[in-house]
Amino acid sequence: MLVRAVVRGVGHYLPERIVENAEFEASLDTSDEWIRSRSGIERRHFAAEGENTSDLATNAARAALEDAGLSAGDIDAIIVATSTADLTFPSAATMVQDKLGMTGGFAFDVQAVCAGFVYALANANALILSGQAKRVLVIGAETFSRILDMTDRATCVLFGDGAGALVLEAQQAAGTSADRGILATDLNSDGRYRDLLYVDGGISTGSSGVLRMQGKEVFRHAVEKLADTAHRSLDRAGLDSDDVDWVVPHQANLRIIKGTAAKMKVPMERVILTVQDHGNTSAASIPLALSVGKAEGKIKPGDVVVTEAIGGGLAWGSVVLRW
Repeated sequence: MLVRAVVRGVGHYLPERIVENAEFEASLDTSDEWIRSRSGIERRHFAAEGENTSDLATNAARAALEDAGLSAGDIDAIIVATSTADLTFPSAATMVQDKLGMTGGFAFDVQAVCAGFVYALANANALILSGQAKRVLVIGAETFSRILDMTDRATCVLFGDGAGALVLEAQQAAGTSADRGILATDLNSDGRYRDLLYVDGGISTGSSGVLRMQGKEVFRHAVEKLADTAHRSLDRAGLDSDDVDWVVPHQANLRIIKGTAAKMKVPMERVILTVQDHGNTSAASIPLALSVGKAEGKIKPGDVVVTEAIGGGLAWGSVVLRW
């Protein structure tokens, strides 16, 4: 017998404001058709003035706790994956901890851009396997609308705001690929490619900066690296593509998602898609999609789920779990 980190609950939150593609036509040389054909995105949500990343994260956390039938007092740790925390410090996670009324345990942020939630899941899994925590609230939350150059049609139409959360719980298991919970993880990064996707500012540079991206180069790296990391995690779990019930990818671009699924030899009927409604919500996109997939009755107990993501760094990785 051994311990697995099992999903106990899931939830998400989206800001009220919905931004349709057509809204960009007034200020940019673009169109709904142009955006859809290149990204698959139809709309996204933008946070309201005064609505911060920790607010989105807290709302998603409450939804996940409700789904799990737990309260904040049942949680030992909070990990928030984000690149758009409210403040330089303290962490968004400690803000969520306070807003939930949780006075015990510990909380911290993970920053790996779009791969952040995969990194956070891997860290939460390690905390549970080591006995450091029994229940971990893992959240992905972003307000990317605050770091966009609204004159750059290549980037500003792609991103949105939102949050998703999972509750992971330590449970006894047999130690086989039939176990529920996280079965394998794979994390990677290569700083040589930092200029492909980055924000051109930061605290030590004296400016907040905006997002910059070399889209064609990111696409070129994404499909190969995402398929490779997914296969490595499946191998470690003792599974293959035929065993996968659902791929829940980072929702960046429909063409990347389709290309990765093809390399993984998984039909699109087994891929959870939310990119059309949310755009790229960076670290929030995978937990958002997991929550939507469960709410729609697609992801069910016992299903094998593969999550994979790539983001600035470049950083990428994957997690295989049985729901």
